[in-house]
This record gives sequence, structure tokens and C-alpha cells, in this order.
Amino acid sequence: MSQYHLGEFEEIVLLTVAILDGKAYGISIIEEIEVRIERNVSLGALQTVLKRLEEKGLLRSEFGEATKVRGGKRKRFYEITSKGRQILRDTKEQRVSLWNAIPKTVLKFS
Repeated sequence: MSQYHLGEFEEIVLLTVAILDGKAYGISIIEEIEVRIERNVSLGALQTVLKRLEEKGLLRSEFGEATKVRGGKRKRFYEITSKGRQILRDTKEQRVSLWNAIPKTVLKFS
């Protein structure tokens, strides 16, 4: 079992970085979250979580090339680490185990 416990938003961000697979940077992460789960995300909140996940060793980042379109500014791209992949696997196993433990009558749909 993992020693880290992800908060909900941390989990969403980590999953989104994995989904974007090498194309994850601030705005692309926000757009992906907004499209997939219809949740508004501020850039400041995202940057805080990205920094925290990187400090925990679950993400790593590097700057891309400067472009004229961005006025010479470089994008910071994020990718999930092996430690990040493991915590996502652990988290998924925990969630599935809990879902599977719910009696069928509790979630019965009419």
C-alpha cells in the first residue's frame, strides 16, 4: 500500500497528466479537466497542486522550447513518474475494492 494519500484534486490532476501523455502543461491540463469532468479550475490552484505533486516525486517537469506565439516564453511540460503511476494503481485498487464491497441492493437502479 502506498504511503501517500492523494486528495481529490491531486488525483484528478495526476490522472489528467497521465491522460495527456507528454502533452501536459498548465492550460492543456485545465482544458482536459473541464471537458472530461465539467469542473472549472483556476490556474493558481492547478499550479499549487502541480508543484506539490512534483515535490512528492509523483510528477516531473521540464521546459519546452520558446515560441514566438508565446512571446518567447516556454511552456512547462509535466509527466507522471513511476512513483506517480504506482500511486494511481494503488488508488484505483482501493476505489475498486470499495465499489465492489457495496451490496448490490444499495446501488439498485430503478
